[in-house]
Amino acid sequence: MKNSSEKLQSESKSAQKLESAGTKYDKPFKSVFPGKYIQGEGLIEELPDTIKSFGDKGLILSSPTAKKVCLDKHSKRFAEDGIEVIEFKGECCASEIMRISDMVISNEINVLVGVGGGKAIDTAKIVADRAEIPVIVVPTIASTDAPCSGCAVIYSENGHFESVYYQKMNPQVVLVDMNVMSNAPTRFLVAGMGDALSTWFEARSCKRTHSMNACGGYSTLAGLNLAKLCYDTILEYGPAAKRANGHKIITPALHHIVEANTLLSGIGFESSGLASAHAIHNGLSALDETHSFYHGEKVAFGVLAGLHLTDAPPAEMETVYSFCEKIGLPTTFEDIGLASIDKSQLTKVANKSCLPEESIHHEAGQITPEKVLCAMVAADAMGRGRKKDKLNYI
Repeated sequence: MKNSSEKLQSESKSAQKLESAGTKYDKPFKSVFPGKYIQGEGLIEELPDTIKSFGDKGLILSSPTAKKVCLDKHSKRFAEDGIEVIEFKGECCASEIMRISDMVISNEINVLVGVGGGKAIDTAKIVADRAEIPVIVVPTIASTDAPCSGCAVIYSENGHFESVYYQKMNPQVVLVDMNVMSNAPTRFLVAGMGDALSTWFEARSCKRTHSMNACGGYSTLAGLNLAKLCYDTILEYGPAAKRANGHKIITPALHHIVEANTLLSGIGFESSGLASAHAIHNGLSALDETHSFYHGEKVAFGVLAGLHLTDAPPAEMETVYSFCEKIGLPTTFEDIGLASIDKSQLTKVANKSCLPEESIHHEAGQITPEKVLCAMVAADAMGRGRKKDKLNYI
């Protein structure tokens, strides 16, 4: 029996045979990567040297928490190297982007660093792209696959989604300090695994339907195999990594999951494409009750609904549900704040998930709001049934 890598290579050879026989692809095969990905202990201390390798005038944009926890202890070194640290004001919005852009221009900054969570990092990526200077990304949590990507989300000042901004290049450096990651709240790591859980299933769907990826082409073998490696890694090391993070210790398992959440999922989603899980996440996010839950937690429920939508084999369902239960990812509506959800709310979610621009249309067949509603109800019913069975067993 062929392993997944051999199968993907076989499919690629078949596609090449079709092409040589006269069938031409209308888009190129395309993958994108950060310039460098560096993961290890104590890397914050090396940040000034990393900045100097790209320019002589650096500026660090940091979330307040990251500044206090990660950067203030190195303030003397930053000052000696002429690197200013400024605090992010909390929202990746037009006014904040303009504020940082003005500082970059007036101070003739030629290297920008984003330190913190997704919104601080996204702001740095957008400002650097517009100024045409290198950006260095230093994530302080492994909750999403955004740090390595060449896109960012712009919000209103009130935190409402406005648009996706695509940069000309992915970050020049992604610097992941494991001392920082090991001390972050465990819920962030688990949410990151929820986001990473979707990577392979969505990549697989895009491959099956010849749908384009997030960078304007078809997935390469590199993108597909990294997406599959991401899935295999979180299944194998997820529970052990969660335990390590809970004890604030650095282990090989924690290293593997931080890499899977950040690098493997980042390259996998951008180079292979999105499908039902993220579309259903977007639909769920329309309900105020879900706003206190993290991106990856809602994506995880989207994965389960997507498995029902696409008629996944029972064995695969068992694997994914068991993994979610083991590490604490949502498997029911109640787990994402929707214990009393009614049909009108579900219809709202399903309709938003199926908007023409949504990635759910990368799935095979005709996808309708009615099918998505049924898939979400089925996912919740299975999750509740499994919980009930475990309680009865205990």
